[in-house]
Amino acid sequence: MNIHNFDLNLLRVLDALLREQNVSRAAERLALSQPAVSNALSRLRDLLDDPLLVRIGRRMQPTPRALALEGPIRAALQQIEQTLNAGEAFDPRQSRQQFRIAVTDYVELMCMPRLLGLLSEQAPGIRIDIAHLSPSLPVEALDKGELDLVLGRFDEIPARFARQHWRSETLQVAVRKGHPQLAGYLDLDNFLRLRHLWVHGGQTRGMVDQWLGEQGLSREIRYTTPNYLQAAHIVAGSELAAVLPTQLARQFAALLPLQLFDLPFEVGPFHLEIVSLAQRQRDPALQWLVGLMLAIGQS
Repeated sequence: MNIHNFDLNLLRVLDALLREQNVSRAAERLALSQPAVSNALSRLRDLLDDPLLVRIGRRMQPTPRALALEGPIRAALQQIEQTLNAGEAFDPRQSRQQFRIAVTDYVELMCMPRLLGLLSEQAPGIRIDIAHLSPSLPVEALDKGELDLVLGRFDEIPARFARQHWRSETLQVAVRKGHPQLAGYLDLDNFLRLRHLWVHGGQTRGMVDQWLGEQGLSREIRYTTPNYLQAAHIVAGSELAAVLPTQLARQFAALLPLQLFDLPFEVGPFHLEIVSLAQRQRDPALQWLVGLMLAIGQS
């Protein structure tokens, strides 16, 4: 294919179609009419000699050829955008950018209300889309540009990603007030006699169970859930105990009939980081957003 005969604007359309897998939503993302996007898709199919997206029910399923093009095209568009924006002043009040961030429900509760408050004052046109964060770093989604940032706890982060410390957090034990097995104090024996709810977040073993295993001990887990928000409500209405991040536990204790105790053993803090592609550090809008998030984490 001769690149001189290829309308590079079609790549923006293909990127939007692969993101949305829907012509109407892609048109909305691009601020184009639906017929214009349909026409662009038809041209792309002819130029690339591939259907690219095939309708299955209400969705449009990318073909293997489209999936192979998705990552390189998105990376190229991002590189062009960053090159053109280099040196430009970012005006948050005029920005209409959209950022997609992956977080856990804990981070969403601790960070996003305050972030939205700052955005409403400083950048009312910016949109935030939240995606669920799995325990492992979503490298493919970051590489493809499907995510702009992730904020969470990660064991390993490849060198092509930039990482910035957001917050360190400790753990506390939450039980309902008046729990029949506790009389105002919690030691290791009492902890082990409790029946536990475990917020697994997709992990196979958490910090508490790792410490217990190293001591040849174990606890009785009766209920598991991936979500901290449900955990606090379940604990408040049952005789289960849950180990929760301290800041989150204190917020819920102010709203629910919960009693908090320090862990009767030392597991140390865990650390949360903001991660993005290293090349995105030249993106002034993204770095402005990161700066707001860092300020929230450190306050």
